[in-house]
Amino acid sequence: MDATSRPVRWFDCRAHLSHYTHHHFVVFLLTFSSYALLHSSRKTFSNVKVSLSNQWTPAIQNASVPEFYPEEVWATNHLFLNTEGATLFLGVLDTVFLFAYAVGLYISGIVGDRLNLRFVLSFGMCSSAVVVFVFGTVTEWLHFYNKYFYCSLWILNGLLQSTCWPCVVAVMGNWFGKAGRGFVFGLWSACASVGNILGAFLASSVLKYGYEYAFLVTSSVQFAGGMFVFFGLLSSPKEVGLPEPTEEDESEDRDAQRPLMSDTEEETEAEDEKNYSVQVSDSVKRLQHQPQAIGFFQALCLPGVVLYSLAYACLKLVNYSFFFWLPFYLSNNFHWQEAEADRLSIWYDVGGIIGGSIQGLISDILRKRAPVLAVSLLLAVASLTGYSHSPNDKVINAVIMAVTGFFIGGPSNMISSAISADLGRQEHIRGSKEALATVTGIVDGTGSVGAAVGQYLVSLIQNQLGWMWVFYFFILMTSLSILCISPLILKETRLLFHERCAHHVRT
Repeated sequence: MDATSRPVRWFDCRAHLSHYTHHHFVVFLLTFSSYALLHSSRKTFSNVKVSLSNQWTPAIQNASVPEFYPEEVWATNHLFLNTEGATLFLGVLDTVFLFAYAVGLYISGIVGDRLNLRFVLSFGMCSSAVVVFVFGTVTEWLHFYNKYFYCSLWILNGLLQSTCWPCVVAVMGNWFGKAGRGFVFGLWSACASVGNILGAFLASSVLKYGYEYAFLVTSSVQFAGGMFVFFGLLSSPKEVGLPEPTEEDESEDRDAQRPLMSDTEEETEAEDEKNYSVQVSDSVKRLQHQPQAIGFFQALCLPGVVLYSLAYACLKLVNYSFFFWLPFYLSNNFHWQEAEADRLSIWYDVGGIIGGSIQGLISDILRKRAPVLAVSLLLAVASLTGYSHSPNDKVINAVIMAVTGFFIGGPSNMISSAISADLGRQEHIRGSKEALATVTGIVDGTGSVGAAVGQYLVSLIQNQLGWMWVFYFFILMTSLSILCISPLILKETRLLFHERCAHHVRT
C-alpha cells in the first residue's frame, strides 16, 4: 500500500517548514510585494486603453471624449484620425515594451548574478515608477501627445522593469530549497496576479477623475515599494549567517536510514547535534568558496533551458494577451463600461493564483513538473474554446474566465518561477557556478519575445478578422507550448511510471 510512504513525505514537508525563520517570511513578503507593485503599474496601462484611445482620437469622430477639452487642443495634439489607428498603436506600445523587456531580461539576468540583487531590484522599481509617472500623468497634465515620445518612454520602461523578475526569483531561490519549491513558488508566483488585481482596483477607483490619476497612484505606490526593498531586503541567507537551502531531498534519505524509535533519548540528541554540526560545516565551506557567475551560453546549454524557454514563449504570448487586452475585449465585444470590465478581468488572475498554487503542490507530491504542465495545458485548450463562445452574461463570463486563468496562468507561473529555479540549481553546476538569475532571464526573456510578437498580432488579427480568430490563435500557441516540452513530458512521465511500479514491487 502507498500509505506506508505517504506519512513520511508529509512529515518531511513539516520538517522542512520548521527550518524557516522570520527572515524567510520577510523575504517572501518583500519580493512578492515588489513584483506585485510592478505588475499593478503594467495593468494600469491595459485598464485605461479605452480612455487613451478616446484621448488620442479627434472629438469630431469620437463622441465619448469629454467636452471640456478646448477644440484647439485637439486640432494640434490629436494622434489618430480614428479609433482603429489608436488601437493599433496601443498594440505597438505593448510590443515595443515587451521587446525591450525581453532584451533587458537577458542582460539583467547576467547582471543579477554579478551585482547585489537588492540594489538592482530597488533601482529598477524606483526608476520605472518615474517613467510610468511621466508617460501617463505628466504628458496629460501638459497636453503633450507624441507617438515617438510615448514609444521612447515605454521602451525605457521595459528595460527598467526587466531588472526585477530575475532578481526576485534569484532571491527566492537563495532562501528556499527544492523541497516544497513547487508549492512555495506556486503560491509566491501569484504576485503577478495579485498585482493585476491591485492595478485593476486602483485604476477603476480613480478612472472617473481621469486616466492620468490611475498612472499617478500606481507609480507612487511602486516607488514607495522600491524604497522598502532597498532598506529591508536580504538577498541571501549568508547576510545573516544562515545556511543556504539544499537542492536535494536529503531529509528523506536521512529519515529512511534513521530508526523509527531510538533506544535512548541521548542517541537522538547526539544524532541531532551531529546533523547540526554537518550543516554548520557545510555553511562555512560555502562561505569560504563563493560560486562564480555562469556565462550566458553556458546557461543556455543547461538541460531543459531551451525547451522550457520556447514553451514559455508560446504560453506567455497567450497569458500576456489576456493581461493586456482582456479589459479592452470585454468593453469592445460586450459593450460593458470600462470600469466594469476592469473589475471583471480580475477573475482571470484569481484563477491563475489558485492554479499556480495547486499545480505547484501536485508537482511537489509527484516530484515531476512536466506531466502536470501537460495536463493543465490540454485543459487550457478546452477552456479557451469555451471562453471564445461565452455569452453576454457577466456571471458566466467570470466563471469561464477564472477556469481559463487556472489552466493558463497556473502553468505560466510555474515555468517562470519554480521551474526556472530548478533549472538554475541543477546538480552538475551546484556549488561551483551561480546561474539562477541568468537562467531566469533566459526563460523569461524568451517568453517576453513571444509575448511581444503576440501583442501586435492580436491587434492586427482583431482588426482584420475579429475576436474569434484571436482565440484560434491562442489555441494554436497553447498547443505549440505542449509540443515544445513534449520530450520532457515523455521522459518525466516514463520516470514517474517506473517509480510507481518499483514502489508497488517493494510493497
